[in-house]
Amino acid sequence: MYKPISQILHSLLLLILIGTLSSVVYFIKTTPNVPSATPTGARTATSTPTPTLIPSLTSTPTAIPVPTLSSTVGPTPDMDWSLVKPGLERRVTSIYNEQNQPVESLYIWRLDQQYFRLDVAHAELPKSLDTWQKETNAALVLNGGYFSVRNEKYFPDGLTIVDGAASGGSFHGFGGMLAIDQSGAELRWLVEKPYDSAEPLQAALQSFPILVQPNGVLGFPAERDNHARARRTVIAQDRAGRILLLVAPKGYFTLHQLSVYLTESDLNLNIALNLDGGGSTGILVADPREIIAPNTLLPFVILVYAR
Repeated sequence: MYKPISQILHSLLLLILIGTLSSVVYFIKTTPNVPSATPTGARTATSTPTPTLIPSLTSTPTAIPVPTLSSTVGPTPDMDWSLVKPGLERRVTSIYNEQNQPVESLYIWRLDQQYFRLDVAHAELPKSLDTWQKETNAALVLNGGYFSVRNEKYFPDGLTIVDGAASGGSFHGFGGMLAIDQSGAELRWLVEKPYDSAEPLQAALQSFPILVQPNGVLGFPAERDNHARARRTVIAQDRAGRILLLVAPKGYFTLHQLSVYLTESDLNLNIALNLDGGGSTGILVADPREIIAPNTLLPFVILVYAR
């Protein structure tokens, strides 16, 4: 009797032992199928980086509402043109960042050349905008292009024509030019239309870079940008031939950001040329008086007169 019972007990122990070994084998075999010890969050962060606030060179600059101003900022009263006097309009556009914070104000004056003419003035010793205006009786005075200092005298960079007399050497293969003759003023891209010394120009100045190439093409691509923000002055011409004077005094724009903004704006620009900026940026309107003062004296200015 004990023998059959003993055999039964042995059989039960054998079954228990086999079941235990099977569980161990199953655990060992199934353990490698558990996901890697690397946390899922860490793996996701590696494949999809956390967005950065620094704008990428190859994307639309984050400083400008993407893709255009109107996509973030709807029409507001300050975006409308106001008539200062016949042939002269003014507009101020507020520029917002992606957090919808105001970061720049773009002041724009638009001139109809049937009512106004342009001129260029230079002095070896710089003057204030007020002094320039009082001496010339100009309706508007805008800072000009870049200049150099030699022996304590100031000279415009590039070609300059004042009262029909040319000085300096023309830029070749880059930059742009404000050319003024008896018929009026035009802006040129010197790559497309170089200066011809036989031209009967009354006044001219050159500067760089071109922000909008002829026919409204982006003029300053991202790969050329050095990310430097500064106060900006721009002279532009729209497809109707009107001249636009633009001042961004808060120092928010890089050149590429400004190039993108102007190209994508509703200003209908044909061409736009960057002028000297930073401390030189400034404009004075005589009547009604308005001034955005530069931080330095100016040896080189653009003058606007009523016809």
